Amino acid sequence: MAETADAALFEAIAGATAKAIRRAEIEMPPDVLARLRRAAASETSEVARQELQNIFANIEEAERRQIPICQDTGVMVVYLTVPPDIPFSGRLGDAVAEGVARATGEVPLRPNVVDPIARHNTGTNTGQGMPVVHVLPGDQITVTVLPKGAGSENVSRTAMLLPSQQAEIPRFVAETMLLAGGKPCPPVVLGVGIGSTFDGVAALAKEALLQPIDAMDPFEQMICDVVNSLEIGPMGLGGATTALAVKVKTADCHTASLPVAVNVQCWACRRATEIVEVP
Repeated sequence: MAETADAALFEAIAGATAKAIRRAEIEMPPDVLARLRRAAASETSEVARQELQNIFANIEEAERRQIPICQDTGVMVVYLTVPPDIPFSGRLGDAVAEGVARATGEVPLRPNVVDPIARHNTGTNTGQGMPVVHVLPGDQITVTVLPKGAGSENVSRTAMLLPSQQAEIPRFVAETMLLAGGKPCPPVVLGVGIGSTFDGVAALAKEALLQPIDAMDPFEQMICDVVNSLEIGPMGLGGATTALAVKVKTADCHTASLPVAVNVQCWACRRATEIVEVP
């Protein structure tokens, strides 16, 4: 009886993972689409407006044909919430991996996961340490997927600032985008982590990308304004919109340190959540 229940839960998580990936890869989140439209309405550069129109055409075509928005379908970062009455085991991660492998063939996704040294491609977007799965407590089982392409991931940065350098945080974020230029396919969404530890701050920055971008607090808006003053613009061709939004997530840290991380996300800020129906 227990084996039957375990198999049913495994299938439920795998199915929800595959479904969330399909949605994330094909459908643009409404808050991101709204920000893109707002950017198009405020742009004064003809080149920038045309690039944004190309993005809209891309989004519409992906939905019409039910194919991924971008050819770089990314690697999967997955956030799994689990209630206290569900025993935690490696089987949960295995179920997520099964969902990723299933989506790779069904959506389909580009096989992006390789061994870091041998560069052997697994063909399934799964492998050692992949997909990345974060397990969090929750009231129900949910699967949130964040496909992460390499163009934006490769220009992300982490810094261990000193406590006296709080005022340098906006500068570090803007410098990160200045160095990135057009590589991450702007207009971008910037996830900023502040606090925790060297490894923890990077996780905070990525988690910040899960937050809705239809509003920013004054600190986030200030950083976004600084980034947009760079005028890198859509696809790096100039314009008023380099960043659609900046989202910040913080955690306490050591008294002697101030970790800061910037996780860059391209205009296709893809994410989706599915509730797992427990059998």
